[in-house]
Amino acid sequence: MAKRKIESREEVSLLVNTFYSKVREEPLLGPIFNKIITDWETHLELLTDFWETNLFFKRKYFGNPMHAHIEVDKKMGGKINELHFGTWINLWHETIDELFEGETANIAKNRARNMGTFIHLNVFNARNEGAQKEQ
Repeated sequence: MAKRKIESREEVSLLVNTFYSKVREEPLLGPIFNKIITDWETHLELLTDFWETNLFFKRKYFGNPMHAHIEVDKKMGGKINELHFGTWINLWHETIDELFEGETANIAKNRARNMGTFIHLNVFNARNEGAQKEQ
């Protein structure tokens, strides 16, 4: 299959759907995602909106990913760590490399890496802030 460029919502949707089908099967990530997400169709549309907003600056996503990830960490008992984020980013890169090429594909990799780092740090900080409030 020839690699495509990420140029429209159609490609973003292909990326998101292919990626999360891998996530759902991945031994470390799958149990977390499959426990938390109960409506995959709606969630995949939301994530497509998120990435379309991030890659093409079309304002379609209005959520708060930071809050969502902090809540997931709470539901998982504060057990989400750098291995989870590393596995997520490796799968993201693998999926992009299998399907896409070009500048937007590279931008998608870089933005995911930056967001993953930022979210991981904020999840960790929220955990510490919660522990300090309990003292």
